[in-house]
Amino acid sequence: MTVDQLLTADVEPPAEEHPPPPASADLVRSSFALIEPRAEEVGRAFYAGLFGLAPATRAMFPVNMQVQRSRLLRALVHVVQQVDRPEVMVPFLEQLGRDHRKFGVVGEHYEAVGTALLNALRGVAGPAWTPAVHRAWSEAYAVVAGAMRTAAEAERGPAGRLGQVVGHRRIGWDIAVVTVRAEEPVPYLAGQYVSVETPQRPRLWRYLSPANAPRPDGLLEFHVRAVDGGWVSRAVVAHTAVGDVWRIGPPMGRMHLEPDTGRDLLMVAGGTGYAPVKAVIEELARRPRRPATQVFVGGRSWDDLYDLAALRELSYRHPWLDVVAVVEGDIDAGRPADGEAPAAEQGTLADVVTRYGAWADHDVLVSGSPAMIRSTVSRMLVAGTPLDRIRYDPFTMD
Repeated sequence: MTVDQLLTADVEPPAEEHPPPPASADLVRSSFALIEPRAEEVGRAFYAGLFGLAPATRAMFPVNMQVQRSRLLRALVHVVQQVDRPEVMVPFLEQLGRDHRKFGVVGEHYEAVGTALLNALRGVAGPAWTPAVHRAWSEAYAVVAGAMRTAAEAERGPAGRLGQVVGHRRIGWDIAVVTVRAEEPVPYLAGQYVSVETPQRPRLWRYLSPANAPRPDGLLEFHVRAVDGGWVSRAVVAHTAVGDVWRIGPPMGRMHLEPDTGRDLLMVAGGTGYAPVKAVIEELARRPRRPATQVFVGGRSWDDLYDLAALRELSYRHPWLDVVAVVEGDIDAGRPADGEAPAAEQGTLADVVTRYGAWADHDVLVSGSPAMIRSTVSRMLVAGTPLDRIRYDPFTMD
């Protein structure tokens, strides 16, 4: 299995039994390899077919479908990569099924989705779509739909919550800290993420990690960077206003603390990937026993270390917490001039973290951009960090 395949795993494989993997997993992969270069065509054909079979589903999606087609491709890639690993794929699909309740997805939609998907794949594959390939994809989709439907139907909590923006603070031109008060507390674990929908970009959902541990007052702090081409992130940073009402989906992800494992903790964060790390630190500070915790926080320049002063202040107050700043570019360019010049390591997070050792006796949390997660986890695995000690979530940028 490649590192890219490992990095798509969004949840910890649980111990319970799951349906056996499709017998024709190799056929799913080989046929998708032929189809993937024409994935844009698959997306257009799929949604055209879906809206023809179930017209009511059109209202679930944004007017501009470009982002949605990209997400469809990522979902297909995930299924293809994990099709013979139900212990990984099924828990992810169960989370996805619970999350899709916020769209109003019901049981009959899954049949329409399956029909539209197989028709789209067949249309693009042409003569390569043999009866055996059709059976293989039908089996794979049955696992997908079954896991999602079962989890959604078993869920008794609300499909989503409303929250009102009570604070919006710009940090530079491309980062904002947004504080939202949920109508009722969101039942997430520190380090997990939620999907949000904003009034500026209706029906375009974005995943964000709260930067605080759960609070009784329902407050959620989000750190958002405006990324190139990011429809939602740029609107959040530039146009969010106090009083805006956001919709908040159910919590997802595996980047949270397990009950006391007896091991020390390493957290590696790039850019706004610092948000879930901050939430975990807040959660640790509430516990009577805290592991020795090492944090590496980095970015391409000092500007990316937007909350370094607050993080260092936390380390001064908590003797169990140590912080190392990492700057990839010129370490002297843009260094903060106020007060004592902060120390930092130079290099990528992957370089610096593995320079300090293999961390084989630590629990490890990694958060940041997909590229940062991929490079850091890859280097740590090569350095000798056990895979089962590393937790990360395969975030998309927008």
